[in-house]
Amino acid sequence: AMAAAPRWRERLFALYFLSHIPITLLFDLQPLLPAGLCPAALTELLQGYAAAFNDPMMLQPPEWFKAFIYCEAFLQMPFFPIAAYAFLKGGCKWIRTPAIIYSTHVATTLVPILAHILFHDFSKPEDLGPQTLRERLTLLSVYVPYLLIPLLILYTMLCHPHYSHVEKRKRK
Repeated sequence: AMAAAPRWRERLFALYFLSHIPITLLFDLQPLLPAGLCPAALTELLQGYAAAFNDPMMLQPPEWFKAFIYCEAFLQMPFFPIAAYAFLKGGCKWIRTPAIIYSTHVATTLVPILAHILFHDFSKPEDLGPQTLRERLTLLSVYVPYLLIPLLILYTMLCHPHYSHVEKRKRK
């Protein structure tokens, strides 16, 4: 018998991709925009988040972090509605390869981000970054879902029988 699609995971993935659209458009892309282009309310929300979680990357992004935001804008963002559709509909085997590419790419970008949060020296007075281990772990908790969910997507696409056993066409 054919393996059924893993529905709870597909619903989680759909929610992940749907929620990512407003987060990306309203917040994540702000560091790429010229100052004053963004509505003040959104800028204030981002500054409030950065202060609450001691996240210096969103307010003063290093160049390598900005490069990841460009990837999010031009590679990931167009994929979000497509992936949201596929996982909401469920059982769409055609999403397998794009989802493998997406999840591998994103999980890889999280390695330097998490290393920066854990190990960077934020001790200069002008640094906005986390000062204590607790602050580092709190900030880490904001970013970790963007590692774990892509890894779960990757695992599902590679190992779940619904996605891993792609139908072989019968030879005539």
